[in-house]
Amino acid sequence: MRVVLQRVSRSAVEVDGETTGKIGIGLLALVGVAEGDTEADAIAGAAKTVGMRIFPDEETKMNRSVADVGGAVLVVSQFTLLADVRKGRRPAFTAAARRDEAIPILAAFTRAIEEEGVSVEHGRFGAHMEVDLLNDGPVTIVFDVHDGRIR
Repeated sequence: MRVVLQRVSRSAVEVDGETTGKIGIGLLALVGVAEGDTEADAIAGAAKTVGMRIFPDEETKMNRSVADVGGAVLVVSQFTLLADVRKGRRPAFTAAARRDEAIPILAAFTRAIEEEGVSVEHGRFGAHMEVDLLNDGPVTIVFDVHDGRIR
């Protein structure tokens, strides 16, 4: 699983002109589910997402989590994060999990964030989405999860 977190002042996702998710202050989490990812990976990724201290405190130091600031998370599935670009000019996506494997892992990721008390909005799996965001900072963090461990 690969997760790209962007600290945002606001973010929204639309599918066919319909807003499927919208948040104010919080995190946009772009999530690529890889072949072989497990629920343990989703839970570890969610815990890292919720606990990541990338929001400023009163001294402007990155010392607060999304939970600390009362923010929300907008989760958007993005298999292209797993692109293999080592050969040629056309990326390969063979590392990405198939739909029937990816959907439950993404659902476990979302559920684990909610269980931490953080509000979650989301896009629509497999749809062409338009994501709008105002990156705050900018702050962008990328991490991978494998075998329940952050890498």
